[in-house]
Amino acid sequence: MASPKLHDFRHIVVKVGSSLLIDSVAGEVRAGWLTALAADIAELHRGGRDVMVVSSGSIALGRSRLKLPRGPLKLEESQAAAAVGQIELARTWSEVLGAHGIGAGQILVTFQDTEERRRYLNARSTIAKLLEWRAVPVINENDTVATTEIRYGDNDRLAARVATMASADLLILLSDIDGLYTAPPSSNPDATLIPVVEAITAEIEGMAGAAGSELSRGGMRTKIEAAKIATSAGTHMLIASGKIDHPLKAIAEGGKCTWFLTPANPVTARKRWIAGTLEPKGTLTIDAGAVSALRAGKSLLPAGVIRVDGQFSRGDAVIVRGPDTHEIGRGLVAYDAEDAEKIKGRSSPDVMMILGITGRAEMIHRDDLVVGTAPA
Repeated sequence: MASPKLHDFRHIVVKVGSSLLIDSVAGEVRAGWLTALAADIAELHRGGRDVMVVSSGSIALGRSRLKLPRGPLKLEESQAAAAVGQIELARTWSEVLGAHGIGAGQILVTFQDTEERRRYLNARSTIAKLLEWRAVPVINENDTVATTEIRYGDNDRLAARVATMASADLLILLSDIDGLYTAPPSSNPDATLIPVVEAITAEIEGMAGAAGSELSRGGMRTKIEAAKIATSAGTHMLIASGKIDHPLKAIAEGGKCTWFLTPANPVTARKRWIAGTLEPKGTLTIDAGAVSALRAGKSLLPAGVIRVDGQFSRGDAVIVRGPDTHEIGRGLVAYDAEDAEKIKGRSSPDVMMILGITGRAEMIHRDDLVVGTAPA
């Protein structure tokens, strides 16, 4: 199968690991390399694409600034090093993107933020707003509050979760190797690059080798796990070398890499998850006008809701029924049941007056809503 082309994608997540970003000997950012990467990101940005960055490096920078000795760190030492390094990392990304007139927004997340629906919606909304403002979200795991031993390789999986959360259509993992090989090329001279992986089979998983550097302990194994997460959610993924200058430009020009293909797309995969996987916690009954609006692709506004049933929290799945009780669809509700009851039937400007806060305009945003076909 022919490989896709970088210019085919509109919503792109780029993952940058510590071993690429940080010179392990000097303990400093590889400024020249990062400047070249920022130019690549700026080129995509100018082309109208949404670009998000998942960046490692806070612990490595922190231990350098604190002059900590080489070797393993205790959990509390990793957390403290991350606290120092995160400031430096955020400043660095802000400067290199700012040189191209692009704003950078820092977002610190944990795996729980990508799994627990309430926090998931908050993170998703923040990312969406930054992209709307044409800023580049720079996302990192919140290592300062980690409750398990911090592993640098986790950011491969984190990047995949961020990509699915943001409905990205492409995840790029920049690595110290230019793709997936039939065997570890460092030990097998006959190993060959696999340009396209159409499905992740047991054979593909068996090709994953061990990590190759002190700073990047994830290795190919976590990249295969990331590919599983991404492709199952409708996001294509590729692994490419980040050891060269302008790595994204090289990909765009057909450079060596491995593509992991998905048969779905982020929107349909997400809708399938909402419609078929999540257990509904309540029901919203809506009027005929709202039914028509939803079938036309609009969001559900509080004004169209005439009844609220069930005990649900923000982010829970609910069933949406028409005035004849026929099921219209399912979605992730933006309000707790108690607040939904207070604002049902009211116009969006009334929400702040009723709740005392500036709430979301929609009861269920159209991106979080699956509408069924109209009955014959």
